[in-house]
Amino acid sequence: MMIPVFEPYYDKREIDLVVEALQAGEISGTFGRFIEEFESKFAAYSGCKYGVAVTSGTTALHMAVAALNIQRGDEILVSASTNIATALGVYHNQGITVPVDSEAETWNLDISLIEKLITPKTKAIIPVHLFGHPVQMNELMKIAAKHKIAVIEDAAEAHGALCDGQKVGSFGDMACFSFYANKIITTGEGGMITTNNAQLAEKLRLLRNLGFAKPRFLHQVPAYNFRMTGMQAAFGVGQMEKIEEVIDKKRTLAQWYNEELGGIKALQLPAEKSWAKNVYWMYGIKLKKEFGFNRDKLMLDLTAAGVDTRTFFCPMSQQPFLYEQKDFRGTTPVADDLWENGLYLPSSTTLTHKEVQFIGEVLKRLLS
Repeated sequence: MMIPVFEPYYDKREIDLVVEALQAGEISGTFGRFIEEFESKFAAYSGCKYGVAVTSGTTALHMAVAALNIQRGDEILVSASTNIATALGVYHNQGITVPVDSEAETWNLDISLIEKLITPKTKAIIPVHLFGHPVQMNELMKIAAKHKIAVIEDAAEAHGALCDGQKVGSFGDMACFSFYANKIITTGEGGMITTNNAQLAEKLRLLRNLGFAKPRFLHQVPAYNFRMTGMQAAFGVGQMEKIEEVIDKKRTLAQWYNEELGGIKALQLPAEKSWAKNVYWMYGIKLKKEFGFNRDKLMLDLTAAGVDTRTFFCPMSQQPFLYEQKDFRGTTPVADDLWENGLYLPSSTTLTHKEVQFIGEVLKRLLS
């Protein structure tokens, strides 16, 4: 029997709320109480005044970039190691993705590289809180303010993570969250943009809903239909009741893994800096190159033993449709190493201590 990388966590509470939304006729995303309730609860949880619910974390990024009025050829700095969705938000708004290489300990973007990459074309930066560990946002915001560039936090994997005691998603001009099935909380598909800027919130709501204003069918902006449904929002309201429980379970799971894997010299385990609270969306490990183990073979051996895994993300510097863009630039050796040698282990909140011990025993045997 295979131990899966992830299983979603929900119960009768979410099902009852979805039924309530259905009975109330809240099947679209244009009316009803659940959209507003989910937006307000999630925004408040994230330390923000406004939340704008959308169809996915990907469309959240797309819309956040669009709200900045990015022009063809404008550059946006992006964490090199991230899901492709981060760069898609730039690409589909005709911008140029400039990857910022990772730093070796947290695997987040290397803040010391940012100023070297800023040019007169740079309009924004999208830091990614990778696998649930926050970027050092106070340092990044100082650089952004100095160079007058916007900040969109990609917090798709980091609901509830803390930087210097402050929730991620509340530092930048906007922040984008995902509620895909494997995220900290889920609505199946779905996403949210948080902001403390009233004008941006109003613009985002306009962009989300086809640009409907007054008169209704006269459209001033080329907007999108990125509305979340009332059913999904109802599910999200139920998930909000569990978010701290989920994070506690994620952190306990990480502690179990740290205890089991801490003695394996060939592995680098995930970090948690003194100023950070890591929510460990996925428990990632990296093979140290000097020990000579092959990541792909390790994954095959783990599969044979009944342990499902996934690789880390292919860096933005290696994505064909990005580096084929005119004016693309960027080499990312640390992110390349993460791609070649990183993997994450089963990270469901339902995982038992016994299952983690089993996974640890398998890894000790394979990497002895």
